[in-house]
Amino acid sequence: MEILVCVKRVPTVGGAITLTGDQRAVDTSASGFTISPHEECAVEEAVRLTERFGGSVTVASLGPPAAEEQLRACLAVGASAAVLIETPEGTETGPLATAAALHAVAAAGDFALVLLGNEASDTGDYQVGIRLAHLLGRPVATGIKELTAANDGATLAATRTYRGRVETFTLPLPAVIAVKEGINLPRYPSLPGRLRARRAPVSRIPAAEAIPPAAAAAPEVRMTRLRVPDLPRKQTTVLGSGPQAVPALVALLAELRVIE
Repeated sequence: MEILVCVKRVPTVGGAITLTGDQRAVDTSASGFTISPHEECAVEEAVRLTERFGGSVTVASLGPPAAEEQLRACLAVGASAAVLIETPEGTETGPLATAAALHAVAAAGDFALVLLGNEASDTGDYQVGIRLAHLLGRPVATGIKELTAANDGATLAATRTYRGRVETFTLPLPAVIAVKEGINLPRYPSLPGRLRARRAPVSRIPAAEAIPPAAAAAPEVRMTRLRVPDLPRKQTTVLGSGPQAVPALVALLAELRVIE
């Protein structure tokens, strides 16, 4: 089974989020980059399927030259090939152009399955998987938390939870699936895997060659600025110290109706 997994380079943000001066991006000067958690699970799911049915996993990403790091991380856990659709540094690409670029890779190979994360962890567009399936003319299922392949590898049962109900879809291959974090537990790269990934070639395609002019010029919803929501301030009141604080504590518990 030949599988293509589409991944995205996103900031690793932990703790306080700060913005750049123009308020159009997250300041990543004090953080690193990774791939979205959903897409980590997509890579793991693809590797598991090829371990069962044979075949290989190709990972593709649309991003700057530095996105090669994320592709090599995928190679270290079992992917066989990597393709970087290279954009100039600082270029903003919407879901329509992203799907068109990934279509150039997906349509050029004989992939029985295309896997994506349900949404990127930075923009949360939820669009690329559906747009890519439309361009390929293939069935698509999103929000998937369980994949079960038939023994002949010709169909997939895709399960998700929607509004408290479990839905299962049977899709003929080739198909496009967008998976959610939690569908599996991604493996850690082994030392041999890291060494192999370091030596593996990464194919590069200029984004201008992969994205049709119509898709590149199409009007899209564009972000104008970001805003970090104000967090509620935590307030601490010291009731006292030692036995002298007991009356104040009892009064507070009575006010909260914890005691009568």
